[in-house]
Amino acid sequence: MAKNAPTSHDDDISELIRDVSKGRYQLPDFQRDWTWDDDRIKGIIASLTMAYPMGAVMCLENGGDFKLKRRCFAGVEIDAETVEPDKLVLDGQQRLTSLYLSLCCKKPVHTKNARGDERRLFYYADIRACLDDGVDRVDAIVSVPANRIVTRNIGRDILLDISTREKEIEQMMFPLNIAFDASERQSWYKGIVRMYGFDSPEESLFNEFQHEVLDTIESYRLPVITLSKATPREAVCRVFENVNTGGVPLTVFELVTASFAMDGFRLRDDWEKRFRRIKEDQRVVTDILDKLDATTFLTAVTLYASFMAKQDGKGFVGCKKKDVLALDLDSYKLYADTVQEGFVLAAEFLIVNEHIFRARDLPYSTQLIPLACAFAHAKSSGLANKQTTKDALHRWLWCGILGEMYGGANETRYANDMEDLAAAIDGSSSQMRTVNAAYFQTLRLLGLQTRNSAAYKGIMALIYRKNCRDFISGQPTNAFEVMAKRPDIHHIFPEAYCIKMGLDRTRWNSIVNKTPLLPSTNRTIGGKAPSEYFQRICRECPNASREELASRIESHLVEFDSFINNDFDTYFTARARALLDLIEDAMGKPVSDRASDEVVAKFGASLE
Repeated sequence: MAKNAPTSHDDDISELIRDVSKGRYQLPDFQRDWTWDDDRIKGIIASLTMAYPMGAVMCLENGGDFKLKRRCFAGVEIDAETVEPDKLVLDGQQRLTSLYLSLCCKKPVHTKNARGDERRLFYYADIRACLDDGVDRVDAIVSVPANRIVTRNIGRDILLDISTREKEIEQMMFPLNIAFDASERQSWYKGIVRMYGFDSPEESLFNEFQHEVLDTIESYRLPVITLSKATPREAVCRVFENVNTGGVPLTVFELVTASFAMDGFRLRDDWEKRFRRIKEDQRVVTDILDKLDATTFLTAVTLYASFMAKQDGKGFVGCKKKDVLALDLDSYKLYADTVQEGFVLAAEFLIVNEHIFRARDLPYSTQLIPLACAFAHAKSSGLANKQTTKDALHRWLWCGILGEMYGGANETRYANDMEDLAAAIDGSSSQMRTVNAAYFQTLRLLGLQTRNSAAYKGIMALIYRKNCRDFISGQPTNAFEVMAKRPDIHHIFPEAYCIKMGLDRTRWNSIVNKTPLLPSTNRTIGGKAPSEYFQRICRECPNASREELASRIESHLVEFDSFINNDFDTYFTARARALLDLIEDAMGKPVSDRASDEVVAKFGASLE
């Protein structure tokens, strides 16, 4: 058997429920709250009474080096801090909680109905229905309000009244919250004898119910898989993700939050305060960091902390899941402020220097992690405002975007880029692995059809960066304009015109034929030929000369003569050349296949 391999055995459900009630089984604090509604509770009770399988429970032995903040199950009136649990439940919370509350607690279960309305309910087994083969077992499990009276017509008509023990027995409705309480079960049986006598049909019915249903419940055994307390943190996180595929996945942030909480540090509160401060910083003037989340921030802190540790000769640079889970509280406190400032500087750099304004236009949100850490290093070194720093970050950024280098698992690239960028900022090396590996193929221009790809968003940002001006307003694009009027990407030769003329969709719908325009300008263009909609633009701008309006078109890297003559082929190859020039300038390296046979065949000419 492998070291630290999990063990598996079957436990009596009654023992599991008692362990839950006594705090021997608790929950790691990262677990979500119990959420099951009335129908699901009745469903699992019905399954239990029929001895149907309901899956295994997975636990982690308490007491390992990995300390987790914990809490008792919903409804357990014990302070978790006063009881040291034997195990922490990783999978099975919803099932165990539902069974504990409905079969053990003497208080009504606080749940919801199918419409989501709050309800406080007790659960009963209709004895006659349970023993009727024609009744679906789930229909024999009845939930009633806390007063144990079921009514209709706004309370005027009573459908069922089992508010006393005598009325329960009279209706043969067994309260399931005494299913594991031998004394109460015996008392209920004695009530039947008092009311109906020995050897009565009712006494025989209850004996059959006890044998068929209650004994089935009490003898039910549930598989329990137990992870050793020596199980690594990463494995705990992975296991929890694997067994909770139907719910919201656990993040490393939640696991670290539970770990830090053992030292009295509220990581989530700390993150929320930091995120507010980031959003309120005057240098972050757009929504570009709106999608920054807690896990991303924690990953960046881990990356920076590991980089700093390596500078002291300790360990290696990394921010894989196991590294994040191993982040200690002292390191977080030491570097979180620096990394927070790094994110602000990264946002400012993207907006001001690179013309990437909005979160929706950010080619790779993942690039924020090494970019923020690089700025954290530059700020700490007093080099954040040096032009050489910005030049190095600019080239790395665009090689990552246009080389489409950040589309997969990135943790190793984060570590490499952190070391390479720090060396470039310090001036100790100009070699960067992402820069060296990046390349752009000319035919990729034809494949960029939607904003889903990083390279598509990146090329649009480069067009913004050329200070393209709106066709009608003449205003250059800047952060304020983008946020205020929200330009979007539109066809230069309009779609309707291209379809009418039978042009190749692969060409006219590619990024070569697209540019950012304000919505009002796009409406003015309509589906007309460029020569026609240019005349509309002239009418909309009576105070602007033809030369001025032509220069606005040209600011989008459009050759005006072919544009105004509706010469799509000449326009298309000219703009493709202009875009390749932009790409080469941003990446600091040539696009080597501009004159290849395949490019000539697809574009109709060399793009040299």
